[in-house]
Amino acid sequence: MAGIEGLSPAAGPVATRPPEDEIEDDEDEDLDETLVERLWGLTEMFPESMRSAADVSAQCSFTLAKKLYSFSRAALWVGTTSFMILVLPVVFETERLQLEQQQLQQQRQILLGPNAGMSGGMPGMMAPAPGKI
Repeated sequence: MAGIEGLSPAAGPVATRPPEDEIEDDEDEDLDETLVERLWGLTEMFPESMRSAADVSAQCSFTLAKKLYSFSRAALWVGTTSFMILVLPVVFETERLQLEQQQLQQQRQILLGPNAGMSGGMPGMMAPAPGKI
């Protein structure tokens, strides 16, 4: 029962830290190696065949990424310039024709009145005379 009495709050504070002479000097050690050096040292635990396969795989991945980037740049350039040369003139011409038709319709409304826009006749053609066919 002496062990239980030693754990009670009435027993007072218990020293949890080891004496100063038993503390290891880990805090004072300076690590001179960098993270890259440490990782390079860890590669020694793998066999040479695995290291060379990983090296070849990394080089192939890097080369493939460079080629894919180069191809995507060229494809984007070709696509953009083709769009500007082939499609934009059509869009601009269509927009110009629509604007011209709107202006003609506004002129007709001003000259002939608000009901002129609703008539089904062709612009520029006169209506036939009522008695002549």
